[in-house]
Amino acid sequence: MIRNAPQDANNPLSSLDDWDDDVRRRYAVEPDPSHAKKADAFRDYGDSVPLHVREFYRINHQHQTVEFVRAARDKYLPLRTRRMGIWEAVEFLNQLVDDSDPDIQLPQIAHAMQTAEAIRADGHPRWFILTGLLHDMGKVLCLFGEPQWAVTGDTFPVGCRYSEKIVFHEYFHANPDWESPEYQSESGIYEPGCGLDKVLMSWGHDEYLYYVVKDYLPVEAQYMIRYHSFYPGHREREYQHLMDERDREMFRWVRKFNPYDLYTKTDRAPDVQELLPFYRDLVAEFFPPVIDW
Repeated sequence: MIRNAPQDANNPLSSLDDWDDDVRRRYAVEPDPSHAKKADAFRDYGDSVPLHVREFYRINHQHQTVEFVRAARDKYLPLRTRRMGIWEAVEFLNQLVDDSDPDIQLPQIAHAMQTAEAIRADGHPRWFILTGLLHDMGKVLCLFGEPQWAVTGDTFPVGCRYSEKIVFHEYFHANPDWESPEYQSESGIYEPGCGLDKVLMSWGHDEYLYYVVKDYLPVEAQYMIRYHSFYPGHREREYQHLMDERDREMFRWVRKFNPYDLYTKTDRAPDVQELLPFYRDLVAEFFPPVIDW
């Protein structure tokens, strides 16, 4: 079996779940007004941030350049790495074993079903439930040999000024694009109001999976998948000057999805075997037996 996070200079996290856990810590549920803790205390990137998470962002912010993103897109788009069905991809992704916890090793499908089941319990449409099941499947990039910093992490536009609300903004000083006046103007290489579809996002599992599934899911689901890690955009309301009206409308759905992504993970595994018939039918409703990856 393939380990979740090969330990080398490009992979400082013990597990890909470390980033997810840190995001949940950063974006805790809105505090009760009766509590003394202020809302801005939930965006604490100081000494409480684990060193391996800090190191992950240092590497990510250094290497996510315009040149790298264009090269990654050339490598993976058009989709030609592998042909497989959704369930084959699930089995493939389950090769990612979390070695960071000796007692709890939930397979990736269990985490995916936790999200999907919470969406289902709230009575959302079938495509919304399916999006919960699929949203992290782009992490197969790790099994294609990509380092963690090119698979996970908060996403952001490249080719324009970095928002100061991007976590660990200071690490962009080591990014070669920091020295480019063209890339560090407000709109950079883009026209104001051009729409996010014309903007190069940092490369990772969100952008990759969007291209894998976009021909099979409604546009609302496409936005959820493509931008669920774009916290500067959907949580901090940054980069509004690059968005068009469709982006602003569709980001309502990204924000609707976000709590299910953040707050449904528990150590208690769903009964995967009992749930499989429902999810097999759901996948077959939207996808052919084999698709391009």
